[in-house]
Amino acid sequence: MKFFSRTESSTTTSSKPDGGVRQDVQPPPPSREQTIGHGVAWTARWSLRVIAIALGAALLGLVVKYAWVVLFPVLMALLLCTVLSPVSRVLHTRARLPRALAAAVTMIGAILLVVAVGFTIAPSVTSQGSDIVDGATGGLQRVQDWVQESDFVSKEQVDAGLQSLQERLSGSAGSIATGVLTGVSAVTNGLVNLVLVLILSFLFLKDGSRFLPWVGRLAGPTAGRHLQAVGQRSWDTLSGFIRTQALVSFIDAVLIGAGLAVIGVPLALPLAVLTFVAGFVPIAGAFVAGIISVLIALVSNGVTGALLVLALIVVVQQLEGNVLSPMLQSKSMDLHAAVVLLSVTLGGTLFGITGAFFAVPVAAVLAVVVRYLDGVVDERSRAPLA
Repeated sequence: MKFFSRTESSTTTSSKPDGGVRQDVQPPPPSREQTIGHGVAWTARWSLRVIAIALGAALLGLVVKYAWVVLFPVLMALLLCTVLSPVSRVLHTRARLPRALAAAVTMIGAILLVVAVGFTIAPSVTSQGSDIVDGATGGLQRVQDWVQESDFVSKEQVDAGLQSLQERLSGSAGSIATGVLTGVSAVTNGLVNLVLVLILSFLFLKDGSRFLPWVGRLAGPTAGRHLQAVGQRSWDTLSGFIRTQALVSFIDAVLIGAGLAVIGVPLALPLAVLTFVAGFVPIAGAFVAGIISVLIALVSNGVTGALLVLALIVVVQQLEGNVLSPMLQSKSMDLHAAVVLLSVTLGGTLFGITGAFFAVPVAAVLAVVVRYLDGVVDERSRAPLA
């Protein structure tokens, strides 16, 4: 069989089944203009697709923003159910309780446990809560005095800044009064949301197992299979993440609280509670709680005590990041530190404290969806076996 170069001919010869010879006509290669045109057309098509996806994401953000008053209690109830659902499942399967009764017993037990813990530590935390603020303020004053003494910032600049702040506060008296009314409204909304979260949690515990099968039937056999798989994986990931984060935060709080008590820093118990709560906002929460502990130690124990507390917090955070989290968290919900930090930043910017709190769980669920889609694409693009 003889082949010719492109410049000589665009045909090749091959043998026919009957022994004859046939000529296969090769299409000419595209011209330079056609190649560039195909590239531009491909870029334009994908640019329009990316723009459509961005517009869809922006529309979804607007929907979340305006429906946040409804979504917030639903998300809180889901997070609560990730912790309580194993208990309710055991009561239903092992104790043979009806689903409604198992859900009710689980909710009542959880409420009683929280109330008992609250009555145990609340008096100490409440009585010393103002001391935390005073200690942090005193620490900031110490830092300010040190900056002035080191001539890093002149006294005139500090006085000018304080004068500007005082004038701004004086001119914002009306806004402050409005803020007080807003605070009262926020407390009322918080109580309403708490009741709504408890009711939704009971309903999710009672009927949550029926949701994914219902989605599968509604979407049909093709899409329903994928939706059920993604939903189950997302639920497992979210459950594992919340339980693991609670355990890691508890260990951090115990270690830091014990360390503060050994160093002799006052308010060790309230600071440990603050560390536990802040642990649910990864990276940023631990950073803020650590700064408050260092400032209080600076006031009560001096520079040496503050350095010891700083070393304690760094050691505990390294233990968490390099030992606890890798041991307790599954690889399927492992998120890079950059993804966690950007998620917390974006969530806090868009939705404040609640956005920072929900950022990592949402990112973990999105990671599950992306991994599932990647697996589907890999399976469908795999070459068929011979």
